[in-house]
Amino acid sequence: MPVRYSRGESDSTKDCWMKWQIMDDDWDRETVLARKVLAALSARIWIKWSAGEHAALHRQRSLPHRPPVIPLVARMADQNTSGTPAMTEREASRLDKFRQLLAGPNTDLDELRKLSWSGIPRQVRPITWKLLSGYLPANAERRESVLKRKRHEYFGFIQQYYDSRNDEHHQDTYRQIHIDIPRTNPLIPLFQQASVQEIFERILFIWAIRHPASGYVQGINDLVTPFFVVYVFEYIEEEVENFDVSSLQEEALRNIEADSFWCMSKLLDGIQDNYTFAQPGIQKKVKALEELVSRIDETVHRHMQHYEVEYLQFAFRWMNNLLMRELPLRCTIRLWDTYQAEPEGFSHFHLYVCAAFLVRWRKEILEEKDFQGLMLLLQNLPTMHWGNEEVSVLLAEAYRLKFAFADAPNHYKR
Repeated sequence: MPVRYSRGESDSTKDCWMKWQIMDDDWDRETVLARKVLAALSARIWIKWSAGEHAALHRQRSLPHRPPVIPLVARMADQNTSGTPAMTEREASRLDKFRQLLAGPNTDLDELRKLSWSGIPRQVRPITWKLLSGYLPANAERRESVLKRKRHEYFGFIQQYYDSRNDEHHQDTYRQIHIDIPRTNPLIPLFQQASVQEIFERILFIWAIRHPASGYVQGINDLVTPFFVVYVFEYIEEEVENFDVSSLQEEALRNIEADSFWCMSKLLDGIQDNYTFAQPGIQKKVKALEELVSRIDETVHRHMQHYEVEYLQFAFRWMNNLLMRELPLRCTIRLWDTYQAEPEGFSHFHLYVCAAFLVRWRKEILEEKDFQGLMLLLQNLPTMHWGNEEVSVLLAEAYRLKFAFADAPNHYKR
């Protein structure tokens, strides 16, 4: 992809962009793009200072400030960012509806999807996710035997394949996984525990071995975390951000690991073309996003075109990581409640969520008047304090877009 730089930039800025064109292949796309942006911004700042534009520099927006990390569970019990208030009457009523539905001999999955679309109570989220993902059967009598068989099957894969991680033909895969795991939510203590990182390494390596068409691709490591956190909640009541998983019984940890593996596998089965060679699924989705935004907000689309911002430069990550790098984990978990309730939620509905998410920042986007400012904004959107309300508004707008465009794709295709 050619290096882009803003119209009117000096040759010095262009030179800085070009210096970052040749990069080590092991570096991920985020690091490369971030270095390009910073290099160009540095050159631009030097030019402005040398021209005596000191006052203009003081007015420039700095990189958005990231506030301290709020508790991971955020509070995942109620999906709000402040405290954990007592359950409201409405929340208690919804929880009761879930429990009644789940208590039957055969769970009506259509009804469960309808109920889950607007969020799943923490107390029933683990069993609900397992049912909606297809990991567990609707028939209650069969669930225990299915869980026992699938968990045994997963640890059979561990015995069969995991020792091969140091074999020559698997070394590169294991090395990349080993590098990526510490980068997974690096500010959250839970994910820096050695036992948790070992669990993630096993899950990702076994998945890669069993899916040679794609193998392991950077970004898949993020997709384990929501399942892992949700299934930890089957065994604890407290917040998990600083929870020591080694305090769990070995059987509980093994169950969490196996269940996370199978549910992540179910998710990836629906979006595997995102991770095969050249990642064609992502390329198609980013193109579809561009076409959709050009129809729903032509002003935003033309503004980014004017400053030569390509959608692939920011939306690749949105598709590759399912917005997990843009949203706090609590919001991802709430988002996935709806994705699992939607037909093709991860593969199709996600497109409309991305479009709604981009247009949500319309005012901020139009305020930026150069390439670097736009890229810095789009890679650092201020969502750290988002909670249930913001996600609900985002999902409602995405549903409106889907209703307007999904059945009439020619409305947004040029």
